[in-house]
This record gives sequence, structure tokens and C-alpha cells, in this order.
Amino acid sequence: MSDLAQAKVQSDQDIAPLLLPAQVLRNDAEAIKAAHELAQVARQQAARRDQQRKLPWAEIEQFTRSGLGSIAVPRAYGGPQVSFVTLADVFAIISAADPALGQIPQNQFGVLQLILGTGTERQKKILLQSVLEGWRIGNAGPERGVRNTLELKARITADGDSFVINGQKFYSTGALFAHWVAVKALNDEGRQVLAFVRRGTPGLRIVDDWSGFGQRTTASGTVLLNNVRVDAELVLDNWRINETPGVQGAISQLIQAAIDAGIARGAIDDAIAFVRERARPWIDAKVDRASDDLYVIADIGKLKIELHAAEALLRKAGQVLDQVSAAPITAQSAARASIAVAEAKVLTTEIALQASEKLFELAGSRATLAEFNLDRHWRNARVHTLHDPVRWKYHAVGAYHLNGTLPARHSWI
Repeated sequence: MSDLAQAKVQSDQDIAPLLLPAQVLRNDAEAIKAAHELAQVARQQAARRDQQRKLPWAEIEQFTRSGLGSIAVPRAYGGPQVSFVTLADVFAIISAADPALGQIPQNQFGVLQLILGTGTERQKKILLQSVLEGWRIGNAGPERGVRNTLELKARITADGDSFVINGQKFYSTGALFAHWVAVKALNDEGRQVLAFVRRGTPGLRIVDDWSGFGQRTTASGTVLLNNVRVDAELVLDNWRINETPGVQGAISQLIQAAIDAGIARGAIDDAIAFVRERARPWIDAKVDRASDDLYVIADIGKLKIELHAAEALLRKAGQVLDQVSAAPITAQSAARASIAVAEAKVLTTEIALQASEKLFELAGSRATLAEFNLDRHWRNARVHTLHDPVRWKYHAVGAYHLNGTLPARHSWI
């Protein structure tokens, strides 16, 4: 049986996440330190995990135990509430080592914003405390066979003091590793709600049938819900998120941009290492080392400059989010945050794709050998940057600056 075939039969009946004690980090410096420690471990087997489609269970458990899963929990609920600049740094650091490991918890942080924006005080206390204790949140939102990513067929129906959910989800990143599966569904009134289903609930099945050629170990596959019962107190009125201006979409996009920045950083680091240690110089360069080739030197310089530009815009976007979130959020301030993140997302997308492709031109034909698995950088960049089309970022930025048009409110802007 092939690796992919084996992956397809794995589900929550075969694999279950551990629930281990998690520490609570105290500040931004501790979060950055924990991210570097995790990246050092994750980098060692990242290429092999990708080749074998081996899921990063040990690494995601370290992510949680270290306290990184709760760094966005507000201080009022016992968390460190790190800055958005730090949040982006954490995801970029981890993703430079293994972007699949960076992507697995990304939805947890987006869902945390939904909890804060739409949950009752009791719901916030229950769910945020569970995250502090090491519970992971996975995604069960998008569906296949619908017109767009916002359309839902999944339904949640009142049944006495609880609810019952039926539906099928895909692109369910993080669900296989999760203790809570956050399910989007339409209620009896046709409004979108967000239900938190405990792992192991009868009728819930999570299948690792993700077959994308990049981000191969994210387990972003199928969630099946067959008469899944959920407590009423664990169902949030998600539709309320659009009643008032907010930055949930900008935060989600900031993390996406950080993952792409990490992919670019990892690709450039590997290009430099390969050129220094393995590549042969071109005969017309008349040099003894590939690293002395004038054209190679110039191209590495160009990649570094463009990476630094992308990272600078990513940091600026984090700073804008920190400023906007420190005051009551208005339609104008929310738009300012979204546009700042969109500008960063444009550059992180472009440098991730460029760096992961340029690697081979600079390193030479030997770099294409399977033993090095350097093509994972391009595959990861190409797949992850498809999360939302960057052409619409250009449009949003242009419309905002030219005509004062505020960007749409959803998780993709």
C-alpha cells in the first residue's frame, strides 16, 4: 500500500491527540524563544516527513506543551496576549523550518478571534481556559461542491437542550490534531454558527485524505459529521462577527503571510547552503567556487533584499494591528489593518514563489535530486499561497488608496 493510500485510511479511529499539560508563556520574549526551540527540532526531519507524508505529531505536541498555542489568549483570561508583531514572528520562525507545522495551528488563532468576537462570557472562559490547558482547536469550515468558500451546506438543528450537526467538510487543517473541532454550519434560521465538537464525539470522523502536492503533512482533509451532538453552550453565534467592525480577517491573513515569509526564508537559506557546499561553478565564470560567481552573488543579494522588504511589511502590518486593537475598532481602523496586511501578503507571496523556484537555477541540476527534496519549498509555496488569490490583494489595496473603498469583511482580507 502506498504512503498516500495508508494516509487515507487514517482517521480519528486510528490516531488520537494526546492531552498533555501545557505551560503558559509570560511574554513576547518567551514566545520567540519557544518558537526558535521548536524550529530547531522541526528542521531536523522536515524534508523526510514531507517525502514520507509523516505527520508531525511529536512537533505539534511540543508546540502545545511549550505554551505557543495560547500566546494570543488575552491577559484578562490568563494568557500572555503577545503582540501581533510577535505572533507573525512566531509563525515565520516555525514555517522557515517546516511550513506544514506552521500551518497546522493557524486556524486555532483565527478561531480564537471568533470566540472573542462572538462568544458569551461563559463561552469565552470555557474555551480560552481549555486552550491554556493544552487543548488544540482544528478547523471544519470550508466545503467542496459549493459556489465559494463562504457557502455552507452543513446544518445544525436544535434538539432539546442540545444541537445535532450533519455535514461534510474539507480543507480541515488542524482537525486531525485537535481536541476541539470548530464546525461552521447553518442553524434553523439559516444563520452561520460555530460549534465546538469534542474529539471522540459519536458521529464525528476525521479522515487524513489530503493529497495536495505541497503542505503534504498538514492533514487538511475531510471531516464527516453524522448526527453529531453538541452542547448548546458550545455553539457560538458566528454570524454576529459581521455586525461590528473587527480585525479577525486581518489577523488570519497576517498568519498566512507569516507562513509564506517563513517558506521564503527556508528556501533562501537552503539555496545559500547548497551553493556554498555542493554546487559547481559555471565554466564561463572562471572561479573555483559557485559562491564566487558574480551572477549567483547578485541573485542571492536580490532575493535577500526582497525577503527583507516582505518581512518589513509583515512587521509593519503587525504594528498596525497592535495599534488598531488598542482602541475601539471602527470601520476605518479595521480597513487600515486589512490593507496593511494585504500589502505584506502580496510581497510574502511573491518572494515565497520566487525564492523557491530560483533555488534550482542558482544551485544547479544536482539540487533536483530526490535525496535533497528541495522541491518541497516550491510545492509548499505554490500550495499555501493558493489559500486566497493575491490578485485580489492588489485590487483591495488599489481601491482603498485610489477611491477610498473599504475592503470586504471576511477571513480572506
